[in-house]
Formats: sequence, structure tokens, C-alpha cells
Amino acid sequence: MHIKKNSAVHDRRSVLKALGIGTASGFLGLLGGYSSARAAGNTIQHHTGGSLPSIKIRSVKAIATAPHGANLVIVKVETTEPGLYGLGCATFTQRAEVVVTAINNYMPDFCVGRDVDNIEDMWQSFFVSSYWRNGPVLNNALSGLDQALWDIKGKRANMPLYQLLGGKSRFAVDCYAHADGKSPEEVAVNVQKYMDQGFQHVRIQQGGYGSLYLAQKPDFKDAGFGRATDDFMDENAYLLAVPKMFKEVRKQCGENVELLHDTHERVQPINMINMCRRLEEYNPYFIEDPVSPENMDWFKQLRMSTTVPLAMGELFNNPNEFVGAITSHSFDYIRCHLSQVGGITPSMKIARLGEFFNVKSAWHGPGDVSPVGHAAQCHVDLAIWNFGVQESIEFSDKLREVFPGTPELKKGYFYVNEAPGHGVDIDEKMAAKYPINNHAGRWTIRRRDGTIIRP
Repeated sequence: MHIKKNSAVHDRRSVLKALGIGTASGFLGLLGGYSSARAAGNTIQHHTGGSLPSIKIRSVKAIATAPHGANLVIVKVETTEPGLYGLGCATFTQRAEVVVTAINNYMPDFCVGRDVDNIEDMWQSFFVSSYWRNGPVLNNALSGLDQALWDIKGKRANMPLYQLLGGKSRFAVDCYAHADGKSPEEVAVNVQKYMDQGFQHVRIQQGGYGSLYLAQKPDFKDAGFGRATDDFMDENAYLLAVPKMFKEVRKQCGENVELLHDTHERVQPINMINMCRRLEEYNPYFIEDPVSPENMDWFKQLRMSTTVPLAMGELFNNPNEFVGAITSHSFDYIRCHLSQVGGITPSMKIARLGEFFNVKSAWHGPGDVSPVGHAAQCHVDLAIWNFGVQESIEFSDKLREVFPGTPELKKGYFYVNEAPGHGVDIDEKMAAKYPINNHAGRWTIRRRDGTIIRP
């Protein structure tokens, strides 16, 4: 009996050893998808313990392009493994050229020669490498680097990124569309169009953020104050228009569509409280950015005054800004921008924290997030349990041409490319045909007397 036991152990170890070698060889063979050099039979180093061979960062650079007008910035990380590279979104569209400089002038010295696998260590060290941190320029550069490293890791594992983050928690990413109009009736018509396409969530605005078309010519323009391009918002007209818009859309479109609205931090907190009270009967899915980051202390009173769900965080830079707000149940949806807070690494931490406090995700996904950034967000959306909803855009043919593998939007859902990594590539020759500009955007909005409104 003793002899048989030892024989069985010996045989089992022999089989496991053989299987281990076979599995490693087969796995490394799968990685040939990104490397023609490996497919050609180049020598591969085998390491003990079944780990993948060490690969270093060979180069880092920025790719700037504007296929549909908005400035987009991509970080490309190339490795010592032939054909293996990663892409990440570092788009700060209002200051794109500064981000490009930060990537090209500072990131190579920091990254080149480092191990591509140590993402957490790379994130933490770059985060403090300039001593001062949390600014949008360096945070976007870091976000691009982080996403690119996760892209590489997915390619190394021959898995879509969501698999490395824990696998799918849902079959696709539920999205919301944007319906605008100059009247409540026109907004309702556009909401119905999206409902007919399969969307179950629609964000409604009347004349853009702040209903600017409602504003008459302001006194500051007659006085020659400010610039000719500065916009004017009539806060009172906006506060009266929003409840009327919700009422009409509910009347025309019914209760089976989730309605969202973005105030874009443009309303005084006490007025926001009063407006939210008026919106309660229309059951909004959430009201986005009800106050500016400078007025976060108002959330306690806002929470006590209304039952309307709230979304916040689009303008947050520092991941630590979320901690107190989430743990105090200040809002219901995390509204941060993955390329603003530092990429996938901190966003997963923010999402995991939110899970314990019943706070769901609603990542910022406007047209000035590249397809690379949208794909990264969608992979996070698929993996986390406390997903809420994802902002969507219609990707133009030009964007799809520049960014092969862009996520597909079908019947109100985003579907990611199932290729290894985040699944999105870039055609650099096509990207070069659409150079960026230094247009800063029209974010200067004033009251009647010329006082700046903080967006």
C-alpha cells in the first residue's frame, strides 16, 4: 500500500509537470497574436514559477489628433518585446498641447527601462514624482500611461481587459443618450427617438447646459465688459425651464424611460435645493453636478432637503476627493473622468469603495474622451458590481477610421472589442491628418452684471 501511494504521488507529479510545461508553451503561443517575431520562432526566455518573461518599457510618446474637432491625446507605450505596445487616453482637450509636452518631455525619463508589469508601483511613483500632484495636466498624462500599461497586460495575458479586472458582471454596458431641444416639446420628440433606438436612459437638456438660449442680451455686453465670445446664463430662467421640461417629457414619453439632467455646477446651492424639490414628482434617474466642487459642504443640506438621486465628481482631480463624499453618502453616482483621476488603477479603487456605500458608477464619457478612453471605461463598467450607467457618444466614421476596434453602440448598450487588452488601436498615419489646435473651449459664462459663473 505504501509503495502504491508513492508511485501514485510520483506519477501525479510527473503528469502535473508535463501539463505545466504544455500549458506554458500553449499560453506563450497564444501571445503570438501581437508579435510576428514570436510567430517566426524567436527565442523565448522561460522563467521558473510559470511567470511571463520580464518586459521593459522601450519608449513612451504622445499621439495628438482631432478627427471630429475635439483635441484627443493618446499615450503610446512601446516595449522591448517586438510588436507589443499599449495605448491610453490622456485627453485634456482644453489644454491638450500642455499634456503632450508633459508626456513627451517628462514621461520617457521616468518610464523607459521599467518593468511593464508593475502598474501599481509605476502609478504610485509617477503620482508623486513631481512632488506637487493632482493637477489635470499630469493626471491626464498619468491616466494615459496607466491605461496603456493595462492594455499591455491584457495583451500579455491574451485576455480582454475586463477579464483581468474580475470578469463580466453584465453582458454589455447600459448607456444614456443626450436629447436636447429649444422647447420642452422638441426635447420630448428627441427623447422618443432614442427610446425607439433602444435606449432606456436619456439625459435631457433644453438649449444646452444652463439653457443659454433663454437668456437675453446681458448688461455686461452693453457695458463692453469681458470678451465678445463670453456666454450669458440667466439662472432664474433656467430654474423655471427645467421642471417644465421634465413635466412635458414625462407627459409625452411616459414613466418607462430613465431621465437624467446635468446642471453643470452653474446654479447657486440654495436654488439647486429648491429646483430638486420641484423635480421629485418626475422621478429623475439622477441630477448631475448639482453644485460646484467649491460648494461640497452643501451636499449635507441638499441630501436632507430632497430625495432626488445625485451624481457628482466630473471635476474631481484627486481620488481622495471621493473618500469623504462616498462614505458620507453625499451622492448616489460616481461621475469622474477616468483620464482625469489617473486611469484604471484609481478608478477601480473608487468603484470598490463606492460598492460598500451603495454608490454606483456613471463615468464621464463625452466627445472629448477618445475611443481608447471609452473602451477603458467600458471594461471597468463590465467588471464592477456597482455599475450604474455609462455616458455614450456616437462615434463618427473618422474616429472609427483613426481608432480601429472602437466600442460598438447597439440598442442603448456599448459592446467592447473582445481582443486582448482594451481592444482599441490607432492608425498613426490617419491620426496625423487631423492635427490638434489650441482652442481652449467656451467655458467663460457670466451673470447679467458680468460675474463669472463657475462651471
